[in-house]
Amino acid sequence: MFFHGGGWVIGSRAGYDHVGRFLAERTGHRVLSVDYRLAPEDPFPAAVDDALAAFDDTVARAREFGVDPDRIVVGGDSAGATLAAVTARRAADRGDGPVPAGQWLLYPATDLAARHPSRDRFGQGFLLTDEDIVWFQDHYVPSGADRTDPLVSVLYGTVAAATPPAHLVTAGFDPLRDEGERYAEKLRAAGVPVEAVREADLPHGFLPFVHLGPRFGEAVSESAKALQRMLD
Repeated sequence: MFFHGGGWVIGSRAGYDHVGRFLAERTGHRVLSVDYRLAPEDPFPAAVDDALAAFDDTVARAREFGVDPDRIVVGGDSAGATLAAVTARRAADRGDGPVPAGQWLLYPATDLAARHPSRDRFGQGFLLTDEDIVWFQDHYVPSGADRTDPLVSVLYGTVAAATPPAHLVTAGFDPLRDEGERYAEKLRAAGVPVEAVREADLPHGFLPFVHLGPRFGEAVSESAKALQRMLD
């Protein structure tokens, strides 16, 4: 189950169609690409509620989709990876109901409440700028909302023991790099199996560029192999 990026404000399932097809071809598994409500018309918590509802509905309709309900991985890139991580956490926290088999997270935003060193280091000149981050976050999170709420920033709160294994990829030239790697450390400290990878020479947002050059294709192909390992 794939959630597209776009800062919770832009992006669409159609815009990521080539990504879903690439992942399906490389893994040999079905990819369900999910649209969700976007800010500012529908700010937090609309997107996180849509993500969990989509997961639960897919499990309930697994036979219709021709999939095993116990082998559904949630994933995405950027804001979509954040939604996947929140979905995995919410499913594990509730104590009953289905839980994803894994989480496939490419350069997620995990901390909307604080700045990390990579944001100052790479906040200009590397595709996603500091101004972009502020713009997206201010549209997504209503004024006065608690940005340390784990449904907003998964870097906060307690990680339940039932939280599924994660493959988490960060990009070397990404303002969000450090908070993503901090989240990998948080999951690992809670006993969650984590495969953490830093694509040291790439910027934020490289997934949709999969067909634009050999290096992008190589990085996405490696992550597709990790996804396949989760599903096989």
